[in-house]
Amino acid sequence: MRAEDREKIQKRVNRVAGQVSGIQRMIEEERYCVEILNQISAVRSALDALGVELLTSHVETCVQGGHKQHPKAKPLKPAELVEELRHVLSRFLR
Repeated sequence: MRAEDREKIQKRVNRVAGQVSGIQRMIEEERYCVEILNQISAVRSALDALGVELLTSHVETCVQGGHKQHPKAKPLKPAELVEELRHVLSRFLR
């Protein structure tokens, strides 16, 4: 993963963590249920955006660039990369 991608992804993770902490506070403060549900919806959207960012980075560095771009990427054949991507997408889009 490139440094700029890592920084962008870390910012998104921090934002999601803050939103989840906000939900916890809202529950402790016995806030109106609809407000909490709205915040949960915002967290889901933020997680989806995080997943897209991470998936894009994965395709650019690990799939497109091959295992040479990322030391922890498995050296896979093109057909294996496509299968891995299919599997990841099917899980991500559930």
